[in-house]
Amino acid sequence: MDIGDSVIDVTGLRRRYGPAGGKGFEAVRDVSFTVGRGELFALLGTNGAGKTSTVELLEGLARPTGGRVRVLGHDPYAERRVVRPRVGMMLQEGGFPSDLTAAETVRMWAGCTTGARPVDEALGLVKLAKRRDVRVKQLSGGERRRLDLALALIGRPEVLFLDEPTTGLDPEARHDTWELVRRLRADGTTVLLTTHYLEEAEALADRLAIMREGQVVVTGSPGEVIGAYPARIRFAMPPGWFVGDLPPLGELGVLRHEETDGRIELQTHELQRTLTGLLVWARDKGLELDGLDARTASLEEAFLAIAGAGAPTGASETSGAVGTNTGRGER
Repeated sequence: MDIGDSVIDVTGLRRRYGPAGGKGFEAVRDVSFTVGRGELFALLGTNGAGKTSTVELLEGLARPTGGRVRVLGHDPYAERRVVRPRVGMMLQEGGFPSDLTAAETVRMWAGCTTGARPVDEALGLVKLAKRRDVRVKQLSGGERRRLDLALALIGRPEVLFLDEPTTGLDPEARHDTWELVRRLRADGTTVLLTTHYLEEAEALADRLAIMREGQVVVTGSPGEVIGAYPARIRFAMPPGWFVGDLPPLGELGVLRHEETDGRIELQTHELQRTLTGLLVWARDKGLELDGLDARTASLEEAFLAIAGAGAPTGASETSGAVGTNTGRGER
């Protein structure tokens, strides 16, 4: 089947636990998105937002209550035998036999995998070659996480599902994992990532979706999602100078301002324009703005705002890139 550029295609997806009506719970409600070949797509949300329930349907671990899922052009549940050999999965918990060594664990997994990588190659990818003869129960939590990743990669998957892949890793191991994921993507592997580390999603994702209460409320590239929220400029005025002494804030492109304990915060969607106007004004007045700090919004700020209250006003109109899911579903 020719699936074009779409490797994962989700349309109107629903997943319900329990009976219909008030006694049941709809964890996934009318979710739709696509993931292109060689793309890294991050699915974000607070606990209970529906991420895991969605990913389990994509992995073919359960049948959807409604809607349609296609992975590599096939139904991952009904056509599991076709899809599974082409997919790698890194779950939150591996559950390996604790008395096997790392190498024995990989060898056991390879015996169930068509076209598996050699054991040493799989361990080398995640920098566990020197720990190959250590029993699983003696590996650190981070090392076990890297072993999970080695097994997800052993079949050279076309599609890779990563569920919290760097939980428990130290900063060096986390960045090593990021580089490995980047290399896999560069080689054409399609990756769907769930993570609570927002800097991870910002660093790795081509596009992302944020879920709330079982629905996708915002999609776009990290830059597009972040760009819907204002940048901030913070500083303290010299003694005897006040906010009212600044040039007209509207002319500087300031959306709103706050003053707390003598420090001023300006919010703007035009950071360069606002900052330039502020600095020119301070120079002309011969003033120094103490503790001057200017920065764009972070993905964490955008995520907290979206997860708590939904998409920003007008976000669906931002270059057509950041949009809200129009499906409503049941509450």
